[in-house]
Amino acid sequence: MSNRPAAEVRDDRRQSGRRQFGRALLGGSLLAAAGGLSWAAFADGGARAGDPDGAGPVTLATGRDTTGYLRAVLADWNRAHPGEPAELVELPEAADEVHAQLAGELGRGGSRFDVLNLDVVWTAEFAAQRWIAPLDPAQFPLEHFLPPVLSAGRYAGALYAVPYVANAAMLYYRSDVLAGTGLRPPTTWAELERLAATVAPAHGLAGYGGQLRPYEGLSVNALEAVRSAGGDLLDASGGVVVDSAQARTGLDFLAGGLRAGWIPKEALEYQEEESREAFQSGRLLFLRNWPYVYPAAEGSGSGVAGRFGVVPLPGPHGPGSGVLGGSGLAVSRFSRHQRTARELIAHLTGRQVQRRVLAEGGLPPVWADLYADPDLLARFPYLPVLRRAILSAGARPGIPQYQQLSLAFSESAYEVLRGRRTAADGLARLAGDLRDIVR
Repeated sequence: MSNRPAAEVRDDRRQSGRRQFGRALLGGSLLAAAGGLSWAAFADGGARAGDPDGAGPVTLATGRDTTGYLRAVLADWNRAHPGEPAELVELPEAADEVHAQLAGELGRGGSRFDVLNLDVVWTAEFAAQRWIAPLDPAQFPLEHFLPPVLSAGRYAGALYAVPYVANAAMLYYRSDVLAGTGLRPPTTWAELERLAATVAPAHGLAGYGGQLRPYEGLSVNALEAVRSAGGDLLDASGGVVVDSAQARTGLDFLAGGLRAGWIPKEALEYQEEESREAFQSGRLLFLRNWPYVYPAAEGSGSGVAGRFGVVPLPGPHGPGSGVLGGSGLAVSRFSRHQRTARELIAHLTGRQVQRRVLAEGGLPPVWADLYADPDLLARFPYLPVLRRAILSAGARPGIPQYQQLSLAFSESAYEVLRGRRTAADGLARLAGDLRDIVR
């Protein structure tokens, strides 16, 4: 995946989401039969499955590697495995385009890709479609991983994707501005609102920015607010619970900020990069965003280098509820060299490479002990905050229809944030839509 987690999508998301929903509904009737790796020879569209025991050259399909670290990692693998080299296949940076290309290839039974770097929200869909093979947990160092990431790779009780990158959002703040006024960063929504509404304009800044454009980013921002207030989209059994007082409170918090002005109207068009640029150029007091922003904001040319910090996302009465991001590595069921693919995944999720994921790629690793590594802490001082954020984060609904659910949620939330509907009306309508999606 890209250095930005799961959320960078284009304006054609409505159409692509509907296409993906059709595929996801189909996948609900194509669950893998029991028997582990010994699946039937034919699957979707009559495509022949690959070879679970095959060894040989493999490809790793991923969103664009903007830092270039993966090529060096694979070069080391290739030197040690000359008969089973791994080739990096870089797909576009935008998550929806990566999803479309992977789904298109696998949906026709293509064997171009062997190892797939999947966003955590795609695992259920790809597993239900029988596009990826179940994995033996004993082959991978799962006991060393941060606990929340383990559930993201499972579907229907089986492991389908080995966690590779973790992610959770943090609250960035202008430490120079708060220190100059003798104030501390906010720990509750009330403190965030007060500081964004009073301190920010006194210093010529906008108050707070998140990712509020109608796409996956808004789904995540809105879900964080809803869960922080004690609500949710679905309950543990998959029932729709979004039409609740708690969910309305969460969505009203964001909508109220826009009405009051401490969230600028420009945030309604922010994705990850627009919001990062607004903070990095010195226009925002607070920013909700992912860890990739930290090294960029400390980099050469940044308007806030050395003048910002990070804390956990606030909630109504203390720390808020984050949403787990990241990616996992899966094996294409159509791969002819699945044994090599599994061995490559074990290599990529081992401690040595996981350290490089952070040190060279700037991405949050899944190995727990790396968050206390003294050398890494010196280079990435935000690691303790990030670790807390990941440990407290919750996964998005792990259902095959997630793409359509997210589309409906982001569009409904956007209507509320724009003031076109009340939270009560918007969530009541959304509840009906979600019941149709998940039934």
